[in-house]
Amino acid sequence: MTSRSLNINILSPMMRFIKKSTFSSMLLFFSAALALILANSPAHGYIQWFLNQNIGFTIGGFSVEKSILLWINDGLMSIFFFVIGLELKREIICGELSVPKNVLMPIVAAIGGMAFPALIYLAFTSGGSVDALRGWGIPMATDIAFALGVLYLLGPRVPIQLKVFLTALAIIDDLGAVLVVALFYTSEISMVNLSIGALILGLMFTLNKIGVRRVLIYSILGIGGVWLATLLSGVHATIAAVLAAFVIPADRKINKKKYLFNIDHLAAKFKEANKARDEKYLLSSEEENIIGEIKRISKASISPLQRLERSMHGLVVYIVMPVFALANAGVVLDSNWMEMISSPIAMGVCFGLVFGKIIGIYGLSTLGLKLKWFSMPEGLNASMLLGISCLAAIGFTMSLFINALAFTNPVYVEQAKMGVLLASLVSGIAGYLILKRAVNKKEITSFPQINKAAEDLKPIQK
Repeated sequence: MTSRSLNINILSPMMRFIKKSTFSSMLLFFSAALALILANSPAHGYIQWFLNQNIGFTIGGFSVEKSILLWINDGLMSIFFFVIGLELKREIICGELSVPKNVLMPIVAAIGGMAFPALIYLAFTSGGSVDALRGWGIPMATDIAFALGVLYLLGPRVPIQLKVFLTALAIIDDLGAVLVVALFYTSEISMVNLSIGALILGLMFTLNKIGVRRVLIYSILGIGGVWLATLLSGVHATIAAVLAAFVIPADRKINKKKYLFNIDHLAAKFKEANKARDEKYLLSSEEENIIGEIKRISKASISPLQRLERSMHGLVVYIVMPVFALANAGVVLDSNWMEMISSPIAMGVCFGLVFGKIIGIYGLSTLGLKLKWFSMPEGLNASMLLGISCLAAIGFTMSLFINALAFTNPVYVEQAKMGVLLASLVSGIAGYLILKRAVNKKEITSFPQINKAAEDLKPIQK
């Protein structure tokens, strides 16, 4: 990954994602801390009672009823996974994942960062019950929001390449987590409902190919068709959200050249109309029509995928993830908390995240560099790579999500939560300290475009 191969068009969507994720990490941290406080307060019993209340709906002879906790984990988290799907498709089409030489190192690092944590977990739990073994997927995940939040604390000295590498790594990790949930954490499957969902998904794909761009149509088919059918099939509904995201149109009705031509033409018309009528407060009908046409072609020049990703990202980072953390991150710390931490499940999750990510990401990346499979991204060094490996061990959102799917025994659930929280805390602190030392020792080099812009600004600032 070199500065020459990374251009502004590729980086800009990823940088917008990074800026939003750094703030969301602070909100997520606050939600996790609040959940831990509430779990050890008199309010815990009332919260559990509320989360276990069943709600649902009935249409004719068809009904769906689940607890509030399951609606959060199956419903709200489907929105989270839908946005992940949109981001994955965008990165594959025109982002960091679209350039083969840029993506090889993150792919190798992500595979290592998923395989070794699972193996370490299985090593800790191999002598226990069969149910305990089901948690092997918990330490595989990376929480990009928390990890980028720690990077944000280091300030502007952190090279952009480091943030881009972490984001690419986490996106590939998310894809791996989606596949793990789809293949290994599903209940009994209803082929009838699954077939219905597949047919509706095929219809959405067909509409994409014939040029339908109405977001409302895809929303109705995606939620009322694919998501609901998958929910009833036994396959986890979040998988439907990712699949639905991949059939959302990514092309535009109006290309850039045509858009610029139309805008220039309409701007000239608006100027002429303004000459004929000079109103201080009200626009003429002609001026209103011109502005309406500008809005129409501006909307048509942005793909449905980009519109949805931009509009839904705030919903995910400000509502979905904090609510999920509040509902799932609370751990009751009683007199047996030391026994809980020392349990095979908690130790397997904790050591799997901390050491598994370091061995998998740092170890395989170093091996690949020595074997010349790829080259070190410009501006990065071995210390930074070690720090990133530590930050990738912050599992949290995805780890807690898989935890809820893996175990039915509440004791195992609490033990795994303890392992996730402990690993995330240790890894976050270790990653911060390693990266702080690394960026202090190294003079950071930015992209040529950014350096040139900074030089151009100096005369203006003087």
